[in-house]
Amino acid sequence: MIKEFKDFIARGNVMDMAVGIIIGAAFTAIVTSLVADIINPIIGVVTGGMDFSDKYVVLSGDAPPGASLQAARDSGANVFAIGAFLSAIINFLIIAFVVFLLVKGVNRIKDSTLPVRPEPEPAPALPTPEEILLQIRDELRARPMI
Repeated sequence: MIKEFKDFIARGNVMDMAVGIIIGAAFTAIVTSLVADIINPIIGVVTGGMDFSDKYVVLSGDAPPGASLQAARDSGANVFAIGAFLSAIINFLIIAFVVFLLVKGVNRIKDSTLPVRPEPEPAPALPTPEEILLQIRDELRARPMI
């Protein structure tokens, strides 16, 4: 059983997946910082200085007026954190786009390293039914009659 486990771990797909997960976890921190530190402030400037990642609606309970999202949660209020949700959507879209670009780049590199196969020669054109009938007629005419 241990040998089977070693064989399973040694397969390329498992190792590729492990590397992908580790890089993905590290990449998440970069994207989170990009959204929180660069994109959200730009959106805040466009919306008049408003930081939408801290926007919420109190569903039940008492939250201090004008309190931050964390303060509202700490007060025990049940909140609908629309700003945090929008930040998560922005994170997802950025990650999905970057992964798309990475996959596209890797595929381009992989395609450029594969040997180029020569294109097969096109098959000769087959005669049309009319041409076949004309050929049969000509052959019958050329035969002496018995």
